[in-house]
Amino acid sequence: MKFTSHFSLLISHLDMKLFTVSEANEMLTFVRPKLEKIKREYEKMSLYRESAKSAAIAGNESGGGGMIGGSEYVKSLYEIGKHTTEIHALGIQLKDYTRGLIDFPCLREGRIVLLCWQFGDGEHLEWWHETNTGFAGRQPL
Repeated sequence: MKFTSHFSLLISHLDMKLFTVSEANEMLTFVRPKLEKIKREYEKMSLYRESAKSAAIAGNESGGGGMIGGSEYVKSLYEIGKHTTEIHALGIQLKDYTRGLIDFPCLREGRIVLLCWQFGDGEHLEWWHETNTGFAGRQPL
């Protein structure tokens, strides 16, 4: 059982895109506008969240329904999904929509770590953390 879990972890790392700091910084200029769009859509979607919950409950009870702003809500969901998929396809891990928090897997001193960036950080990556420590374990590059 232990062998299988280690083997699965190894296989998942083989499929993982690894970035150098330079590559991640280049990607940051491309990804930042997408993160800003995701944040805007997420904020827009939050305006309809309660209405969506109510419509879902009513729909379950009556077998159908709708909501005011439903098409805008669905459009926002679609846009978030589209941009998120594009970011993930590049090998970048999106951790938080509202903070624009992303991680770039990187090989550092023979182990995989995560280069870390979020809204409010500088123009270039300045932080990294171990895969098991998360944001709280950020360290300067």
